[in-house]
Amino acid sequence: GFAGLALASLLEGARFFARHAHAASPGAPATANPLAPKPAHFPAKAKRVIFLMMNGGPSQVDTFDHKPMLEKYAGQPLPAGKKFINSGGRKIGFLTPSFRKFRPGGQSGLLISDFFPKLREHADKLAVIRSCHTDSHAHGSALVAMNTGKTFIGRPSLGSWSVYGLGSENQDLPGYVVILDKRGGPISGQPNWSSGFMSGAYQGTLFRPVGDPILDLRGPEHLDRAAQREQLDALAKLNQMHLDARPGGQELAARIASYELAYRMQSMAPEAVDLAQETQQTLDAYGVGQSPTDEFGRNCLVARRLIERGVRFVQLYSGGGHLEETWDAHKSIETNHGQHAGEIDQPMHALLNDLEQRGLLDSTLVIWGGEFGRMPFSEGQGEPGRNHNPYGFSMWFAGAGVRGGTAYGETDDFGFEAVVNKAHLHDLHATILHLIGMDHERLT
Repeated sequence: GFAGLALASLLEGARFFARHAHAASPGAPATANPLAPKPAHFPAKAKRVIFLMMNGGPSQVDTFDHKPMLEKYAGQPLPAGKKFINSGGRKIGFLTPSFRKFRPGGQSGLLISDFFPKLREHADKLAVIRSCHTDSHAHGSALVAMNTGKTFIGRPSLGSWSVYGLGSENQDLPGYVVILDKRGGPISGQPNWSSGFMSGAYQGTLFRPVGDPILDLRGPEHLDRAAQREQLDALAKLNQMHLDARPGGQELAARIASYELAYRMQSMAPEAVDLAQETQQTLDAYGVGQSPTDEFGRNCLVARRLIERGVRFVQLYSGGGHLEETWDAHKSIETNHGQHAGEIDQPMHALLNDLEQRGLLDSTLVIWGGEFGRMPFSEGQGEPGRNHNPYGFSMWFAGAGVRGGTAYGETDDFGFEAVVNKAHLHDLHATILHLIGMDHERLT
């Protein structure tokens, strides 16, 4: 204890603590809005983010990272010297070519596979990062890492950092919204959109993927808006008295803020998610009411309506539950990716078109990717599935501040591991925060 006091004194003398920002000063009113807009660290084009999360890990060598050498050496084992972590008890097979052809798109000629023929039309908007790598080969920890930067639970998510740093442009809607797949959420659950050690006011708000996106928005029939407002004001005064006697009570302050936000959402949220306001042409473009695009099309359209109304960060999940209900293609790449890509290709095409036509793409960063990629070899002899690969995989960015029609970094000749301009998930997060005007080192 005495050593700790001495260390703290020395650090204070060296102005170590002065480098760090603090969320709120002691005694700050509990009714102060934690989602109020805040200035960025520096000017940036991106004002908001849509993160398309492919739960389960899509295969880079079958989508955005063309590897002709897989055809040349098909049926042979991975070359000696290519070491990888435990396969989880799954069989290790032979090098397997891409299951669908790659074709050039746009003027840039960016190669994209036939799993995404409609997205290929936007090739000149996409910046594909082909050298991503991460720290875990297990879905649960890898998902938490892709969302929070660490494989262990307890860190704030990327969306929480964005709202903490910038606030929200609309005080009547959450700053950070998460829409899951109707088949289920990521197996590691709530920590993927948690605010971690920060105030609960910055955590993601879940919207339901089917039916009414938000439950219980209507107040009781016997209570009108004026009476409800009086109740909340009285409750806020009592809570503030309690908080004044206990400075630094973040959980209570976050609860007070959540009551206020819920009250304001009663008037704004139903309109924000009401797709009946959209034209039939727009609904058709997103594939709403069509199979298999209906659900993801609806979610993409809701995402556009939310960011159009000032929500800072929206994350959409494709794939839910476990194994083949996600992008976890152990049994068959063709069957699994054919299903999931078929669900999202048209909606993503419509989303990028819609954002561009409405003048929103210049200020919206769109991200696509999963928690890791997949191996360039099959699981066992003659098996059409692939195992997890954290060593090298692909993601893409589009929109504000992104140089489209480009590919950054490279994996080796077989798509096994990143070897040129390697981009760790920390690099991805720092880049995303930079694009929205945040210096990640000043946040942490």
